[in-house]
Amino acid sequence: MSQTLSPESIRADIAELLGCEPDEIGADDNLVDLGLDSMRIMVLVERWRAAGATSLEFPDLFELPELSHWTALLTGDPA
Repeated sequence: MSQTLSPESIRADIAELLGCEPDEIGADDNLVDLGLDSMRIMVLVERWRAAGATSLEFPDLFELPELSHWTALLTGDPA
């Protein structure tokens, strides 16, 4: 979807909002269970839209809040 979004940058963006290290987030962890609420997800949506994921919508992320799903959605690469 975007050349500027990489698996590493996606993980780092999420970790920043969770206040943890990127390697603390597992590929199949439920990000909502880890503390990522709807307001933080909207921050990510806006950040990633600005980085080129212009068709990204909140439900795309909220329906399956796992790093592996989000990475596949944003980079076009299956996990």
